[in-house]
Amino acid sequence: MVAVVIGCSRSAAHHDDPPASAPASRPRPIADAMPNVSTDVVALPIVDAPLAWSEERARLTLEYRRAHSDPAAADLTIAPRVIVLHYTGGGSANATRKYFDNTRVEASRKQIAAAGAVNVSSHFLVDRDGTIYRLQPETQFARHCIGLNHIAIGIENVGDEAKFPLTDAQIAADAALVRELARRFPITHLLGHHEVMEFREHPYYVERDPTYKNDKGDPGPRVMKRVRSIIEELHLSGL
Repeated sequence: MVAVVIGCSRSAAHHDDPPASAPASRPRPIADAMPNVSTDVVALPIVDAPLAWSEERARLTLEYRRAHSDPAAADLTIAPRVIVLHYTGGGSANATRKYFDNTRVEASRKQIAAAGAVNVSSHFLVDRDGTIYRLQPETQFARHCIGLNHIAIGIENVGDEAKFPLTDAQIAADAALVRELARRFPITHLLGHHEVMEFREHPYYVERDPTYKNDKGDPGPRVMKRVRSIIEELHLSGL
């Protein structure tokens, strides 16, 4: 598999937390999957692997956005200010990638399903060897955390804290990706998914349903400390 330099969106027409996942076949160009996306070239090599997109997914995502952050929202465009790091909870990039292709969240995930029908996703997926997959435009709303989806880019890492702890290659890839995103967007905060619920008093946090909360442990203090130590010069805020 060869990483390629891809285009990055300026405009566009995870998760509460997925099970665990590299694409099984050569990914389609982002322009083929999401045609109304303008592109610029970036320096960081990333494998372009757009998740399955449809009118139904767009409709369900907009419904979720209206229900949880902005009832007047007319599209899925966001202006990123925050980056949220996650881990998948398993060891397979392919499994996570396939899971994200599902349009609807499964009924067995009762709390998540009750909050909206659209499946969880993220903007990027980082494999165990440090390969970065771009799943959707950075300026497109994705359901990957509570309260910040309207301004947050989500980065999933294949792994967990016990059986599949994140690798040195993933830590390095996360840091490089955060640095690149901070160069291109006015990013002010870098958070771990486990820190989001402690961020609820910040003006960035918007959740219209006060009962919608979770208790996520990913990616954990150890991972965040390592990533933050590499990108100290960016002076991104945390909690």
